[in-house]
Amino acid sequence: MRELLSELRDWHTAGTPFALATVVAVRGSAPRGPGAAMAVHADGRVAGSVSGGCVESDVCEVAAEVLSTGVPRLRSYGISDDEAFGVGLTCGGTIDVLVQPCVSTADRHRLCELADLVAAGESVAVATVVAPAGAAGSRRLVLADRVSGSLGDEGLDAAVTDDARGLLAQGATAENRYGAHGERRMQDVTVFVQSFAPAPRMLVFGAIEHAAATARIGSFLGYRVTVCDARPAFATRQRFPTADEVVRAWPHAYLASTEVDARTVVCVLTHDPKFDVPLLVAALRTPAAYIGVMGSRRTHADRIARLREAGVDEEGLARLASPVGLDLGARTPEETAVSIAAEIVRHRWGGTGRPLSELTGAIHRTRRNGA
Repeated sequence: MRELLSELRDWHTAGTPFALATVVAVRGSAPRGPGAAMAVHADGRVAGSVSGGCVESDVCEVAAEVLSTGVPRLRSYGISDDEAFGVGLTCGGTIDVLVQPCVSTADRHRLCELADLVAAGESVAVATVVAPAGAAGSRRLVLADRVSGSLGDEGLDAAVTDDARGLLAQGATAENRYGAHGERRMQDVTVFVQSFAPAPRMLVFGAIEHAAATARIGSFLGYRVTVCDARPAFATRQRFPTADEVVRAWPHAYLASTEVDARTVVCVLTHDPKFDVPLLVAALRTPAAYIGVMGSRRTHADRIARLREAGVDEEGLARLASPVGLDLGARTPEETAVSIAAEIVRHRWGGTGRPLSELTGAIHRTRRNGA
C-alpha cells in the first residue's frame, strides 16, 4: 500500500470518499502478498492492485457496495475446477481481501496520518480488525514510542500494540488472532498488522558506469541508495541522479560511520585492492544481509588471499557474493545491474536462480532474511 499513500492523501484533500481493498491473507500461490492494496474512488477511478488483474473487477463491485452501505466486507478469492471461468485466481491460490469504506473525515484522516509518517521515514505498523464483521475496519497506528487510534477494547489494544511492535522491528506483516479482550490462544478477533518500515539501504561503492546502473535498479527495487567513492571527479550528483545520496569519502571510513542493519545490501564495484580490502573487512563486521563484490575470478582469488592476510576467517569469506551477480551472460553495465539485482532477490527469498520452467513446486516463497 506504500505506493498508494500519496494519491490517497490527494483524494482526501479533495474531500471525496473512496474504498480501500487490502490483501490480508494468502494461502498457496498468489500474484501479490499480504498488504497489497487497491483504492476505488467514488467516481470509479482505481489505483493499485490486489491480484495483478485476476479479481480486480469483482473488488470494484464490492467497493461500490461498501461505499453505498458504509459496511466493510471481507471477500475470499480462490479457484476450483467448477469455477475456473468465474472470478478467481488462475494461479490456484486463495487470497482474503478486506474492503473498507473511507467515507468519514476520521477514516481519511487516519490514512493521511499514515501517509505523513511514512513520508517522514517513521517506522509505523497499521493494525486493522478483519473479523468479526461488526468490528472490521477498526484501525490503530503503532509506532515505537506512541500509538494512534483504537480497536475498540483496551486489552485488545495492548496485546496488538505489543505484537505490532515486534513485527515492526522485523519489518514483517502478519494476520494474528486474539480473544475479544486481547487474550492469547483465542480466535475471536482477527487483526491484520502491516509494517511500514523505512526503505532498506543499498550501499554502492565505486562510482563507475556499473554503479550508475546498479543505483538505478536499486531505486527501482525500493532501496534507499547511497553511492560512495573517494574520487571527487566520479562521485557527483550528475553521474548518479537517481541515488538518494552521493558521498565523497574513503569507502571503509564511510561504512564505519553510517547505519547498516540486517536489511542493508552492500555492492562493492571498485575491484581495486586499496579500496576493496579495508572496505570488505569493515563490511564483514556489520550485519548486512548481502555483500556483493565485482571482479574477475583472478581478481576474486587475489582478493580472498588479501582478506585472509587481513584476518578474515572462512565464515566471513563465505558471506561474500564474489564474483557478484547471477550467471545471465551479462555484458553491459545495465545487464550486469540486472544480474546483481537478480542475485539480491534470490538471496532475499531463497530462490534457486534456475529457470522456473525447470522446477516444480511453489513459485512464491516466504521471506528468508532481511535483504
